[in-house]
This record gives sequence, C-alpha cells and structure tokens, in this order.
Amino acid sequence: MTYLQLTYLHLASVLPAFLIDTFLMLNRKGTHWHRSLGKVYMVLMLATAITVLFMPAEIGPRWLNHFGFIHLFSFVVFFCIPKAYFAAKAGNTITHKRNMIGVYCGGLLTAGSFALMPGRLLHTWLFS
Repeated sequence: MTYLQLTYLHLASVLPAFLIDTFLMLNRKGTHWHRSLGKVYMVLMLATAITVLFMPAEIGPRWLNHFGFIHLFSFVVFFCIPKAYFAAKAGNTITHKRNMIGVYCGGLLTAGSFALMPGRLLHTWLFS
C-alpha cells in the first residue's frame, strides 16, 4: 500500500471516530446509542492506530528509520481502548471515562494537532 493510500485509509477511520466520540462526549451516557456507537468508535480508533503504524514519520527524529513521536499515540490507543472496554463491561465507569477522555485528548486532539503542523501532508492538503 502506498503512503497516499494509507493516508486515505487513516482519514477514513479517524474522521468518523472523531465525530462519533465528540457526539458521545456531549450526550447522555449509558444509553443504547452510547453503547452501540462506543463500540464502533473503539473499532475505528484501533483501525486508526494500526494504520498509522504503517505510515513512516515524515518530520522529526525517527526510530528504525520509520517511527516518530506521533506513533506513540498509537500505543495510547492500544492501551486505553481495551482498558476502557473492560472497565465498562465491569461497570467501572470512572476507569472507562478516564481512558476514553485520554484517547480523545491524546489520540484525537493532540495527535490531530500534530498532523496539522506545517510540513505534514494534511497541513499541505488543507492550507496550501
């Protein structure tokens, strides 16, 4: 798969995930919609984290000539999503909430902000 194809795949999973999670954060918790959309969101975020691992870092230092700082957010997702899922299943809403906020702030807002920095492909597409 080419870098451009990976970018499209990444955007196809992260954009709906962002919209779903924003909706979930702003609406009532524990409803049928919250549980159903939450599962879709978790799958989308895991798909996003997996696809980003195949995309080489374009800016900053690299490890193994591929991974950069932005790849660390994938591990936030790999850690927080399962923890949040099992916490929700166990009725531990505090742990679920903390991990979901962590994914939203770290995996979506912070990583998304880095993706919009000058020199990044998304910045070029949107602002050039």
